[in-house]
Amino acid sequence: MKKELPSIDASLVRRLIDSQFPQWKALPIQSVAMSGWDNRTFHLGKDMSVRLPSAADYELQIEKEHKWLPKLAPNLPLSIPIPLAMGKPEHCYPWKWSIYRWLEGESANLAPISDLDGFAAGLAHFLVALHKIDTTGGPAPGLHSFQRGGSLSIYDADTRQAIASLKDKIDVSSATAVWEAALSTSWKNPPVWVHGDISAGNLLVKTGKLCAVIDFGQLAIGDPACDLAISWTLFHGKSRETFQKMLGLDKDTWARARGWTLWKALVVAAGFTNPNNTESSLCWRIIDELLANHKNKI
Repeated sequence: MKKELPSIDASLVRRLIDSQFPQWKALPIQSVAMSGWDNRTFHLGKDMSVRLPSAADYELQIEKEHKWLPKLAPNLPLSIPIPLAMGKPEHCYPWKWSIYRWLEGESANLAPISDLDGFAAGLAHFLVALHKIDTTGGPAPGLHSFQRGGSLSIYDADTRQAIASLKDKIDVSSATAVWEAALSTSWKNPPVWVHGDISAGNLLVKTGKLCAVIDFGQLAIGDPACDLAISWTLFHGKSRETFQKMLGLDKDTWARARGWTLWKALVVAAGFTNPNNTESSLCWRIIDELLANHKNKI
């Protein structure tokens, strides 16, 4: 009989902390409003956060973050999570889990951004710095990164299925052309560090400005194209131009970036991930824009 997982809530975190890290048992624990899907996040005291994987696939990311984030942090212009301790399975919770230094700021999904162009420049500066860090020994793309940093071809069947299922709602010819243009190119340079999920929810804002980048669970070394979807999901007009210009990447990389962006938008719009996903309206805007850009040769 399959064991039922316990609810990942503050009471479970309390039991885990008290048992494994008694030095922190007096500190209060509060769940975080924007907790995320891959992990559940809790505030421990004033200066720490606790993250528990929500499924077995995400446990693969725990040791990776503990190994690499302290090595990446000194070379980056923005704050990133620093692991403080690693917990072990206990109290019917079956996976390793982590305690990190708490980072101040509010998700860019919620917080007002005072200058989107400046925000785009700050993020581009961060990614340029990330790409310059020595990759020796870094983790190649795989299940731990959900293939971020690797080839888009692994998602070819899903993408074509999504295009087919949406044939009455989208321009199938343009969608297929954008996708095939992405598949026709590859990263021919040495691998670079890839965050794996550069999205508004993983960017922290303080006083209207970008202050930190979080959630490196999909960290890998490889092709940086997967980190560029935010060019369409958050930026537009001048901010998009600034972001793209500062990164200085070739047109083939941007073709793959459009492919990564289109893949995610299509599978969400088609309901392959979660039919009640609140991001569906954003996905339709992204699809429309990508396909319009293709028609206008932008």
